[in-house]
Amino acid sequence: MLYRMKSLFIAEKPSVGRQFADALGYKFNNQRSFLESEEAIITWCVGHLVTMSYPEVYDEKFKRWTFETLPFIPVNWKYEVIKEAKAQFDSVTSLMKRDDVDTIYVCTDSGREGEYIYRLVEQEAHIQGKTRKRVWIDSQTNEEILRGIKEAKDLSEYDNLSTAAYLRAKVDYLMGINFSRALTVSYGRSIQNYLNIERCSVNVGRVMTCVVGIVVDREREIRNFVKTPFFRVLANLSLGDASFEAEWKAVEGSCAFGKDVLYNESGFKTEESARKLISYLLTDGGNRLELPLEATVDSSEKKKETKNPPQLYNMAELQNDCSRIFKISPDKTLEIAQELYEKKLTTYPRTDARVLSNAVAKEIVKNISGLKNYGPVAGFANDIIQSGSYKDIAKSKRYVNDKMITDHYAIIPTGQTGAVNGLSQLSASVYELICRRFLSIFFGPALYNKISLCVQHKTEKFYANFKVMTDEGYIPVTKGSYQKKKSAQSDSDKEDEDNTAFDANLIELIKNLKKGSKINITGFDIKEGETSPPKRYTSGTLILTMESAGKFIEDEELRAQIKGNGIGTPATRDGILKKLFTIGYLNLNKKTQVVTPTQMGEMIFEVVNASMKPLLNPALTASWEKGLSGVAEGQVSEEEYTTKINDFITRRTLAVRNANVNALRSRYDEVAKVYK
Repeated sequence: MLYRMKSLFIAEKPSVGRQFADALGYKFNNQRSFLESEEAIITWCVGHLVTMSYPEVYDEKFKRWTFETLPFIPVNWKYEVIKEAKAQFDSVTSLMKRDDVDTIYVCTDSGREGEYIYRLVEQEAHIQGKTRKRVWIDSQTNEEILRGIKEAKDLSEYDNLSTAAYLRAKVDYLMGINFSRALTVSYGRSIQNYLNIERCSVNVGRVMTCVVGIVVDREREIRNFVKTPFFRVLANLSLGDASFEAEWKAVEGSCAFGKDVLYNESGFKTEESARKLISYLLTDGGNRLELPLEATVDSSEKKKETKNPPQLYNMAELQNDCSRIFKISPDKTLEIAQELYEKKLTTYPRTDARVLSNAVAKEIVKNISGLKNYGPVAGFANDIIQSGSYKDIAKSKRYVNDKMITDHYAIIPTGQTGAVNGLSQLSASVYELICRRFLSIFFGPALYNKISLCVQHKTEKFYANFKVMTDEGYIPVTKGSYQKKKSAQSDSDKEDEDNTAFDANLIELIKNLKKGSKINITGFDIKEGETSPPKRYTSGTLILTMESAGKFIEDEELRAQIKGNGIGTPATRDGILKKLFTIGYLNLNKKTQVVTPTQMGEMIFEVVNASMKPLLNPALTASWEKGLSGVAEGQVSEEEYTTKINDFITRRTLAVRNANVNALRSRYDEVAKVYK
């Protein structure tokens, strides 16, 4: 029988499948689980259809949690169709096997996880004899979809990425199965009895346990922090009709330089020491000096400063800003970013890049032009087009750099705004945030005049700094309706406002001061301060911390080695946090987005710390992630990575078996004191 051969397009979701149908423009008929025309068929996976089998599928003996069956490391891995997804799996595989399908276009999400979703289906369906092509796109606009189809490469070119995806799943499976079972067998009963709960299984994982460690460490820093008071001395200075303050510092030549009475160069340990300094400044040969005192300008330095627009959003930066501004969790931000992507409003969200590719930069005018119809930023888009500032963006390595892109470039608006009116208020605000960040890079830097003034009286020097904005540059572009509240502003936003607070007359007077100029001191004040503990993590800052895990690593060489390979990936970090909140190891204040450990979380920390401490170390977690990147790039072999995994699993499981369970009772007691 002669067939009219068709291409099969396999997407990750029904909504994405319909976007492909729209882009292809064929006359499709709707079926229950696919779309079909005379030229093509489109279907979807609806997320994962296949999963890794539990140990008991290999042998019934592995159902029991006991050290006799650990470590569990399969030689030949088993997979199975997810029960709830079987109907869709059967539908997809039957389409893949149809005689009239000669080419399969893999259109799952363009990343490691999307690759894994498809490969599992193909593996379990035992597909052979078909041409398979990989569609790799950065947005769901019709233009980008058609480009992706036209330029689709043979699926085999993504084999390294597929291998990395399989290995990521295997290492997470092995650590989760072996370590959770081993720690539960050793410590589960003791935690259960201590907390008087019905049951306790110890959940650990390659990434999640490390995150627990980061949060617990920070909480204990705060808990053990002892506030230290210090006392600063300020001089009140007058110049014409204006006045300002200058801060004393114990620089070389000062009567207090190098003395034990100092907290630091700007303050004393006691108020008495500060008063002694003022007394010294107000006397001469035992006689009290009359105010105002005449001081001399020791130095007056003037310089210009520029502040460039920030880089574009990647997922971590967007999640952090949404946590800070809108007080929403990382998983909610990802949900909204995915919605914007599927509605063709923005580009692919699960990216770690904060720059554009050179290819995209050459055609960026399309993205900007589309925003001329989007009210909140229409004026800025028009200004960019009229000035032609977009033409030089490719010359800036800060915003355009192919070397800083792995799978996808930064999150930017596509320029298609048709679906904006259908967005919820929150989704619309997140979209506006992305648009403003994007457009800001086409404006100039904010410009400032900085004046650093030093005045001297007797042996003592006082310092004052002035920073005044002379050109707003990109700043107005970033100020959206969502920033009306002070709490929504970043530190840099507030700094920009503060910089305009100085009286213009005062600035002009100060600018005219030179070395040797005279200025009056009208009095002295003592300001008491105290040291501050570290801040607790918010859901957003925790995501950023996961992205930049290297800062925890003392070894400089290792820190440099894992740069760009933090804890987890843009696609998984929000899910990891959500799981930790769900299982009760961490607590999320939904109003403030502040993250703290629970008593259970701290007890799990103690268990891991006593038995397999490396799991708490970001260096280990990030090195695993770097290894996966090495596999995806063809620099690390599957055998090399597998050997490393199996060795680590075996050694650490045996170490738990030999651990002293009773030694932790005192640590549980210490944790309990905090939560009484």
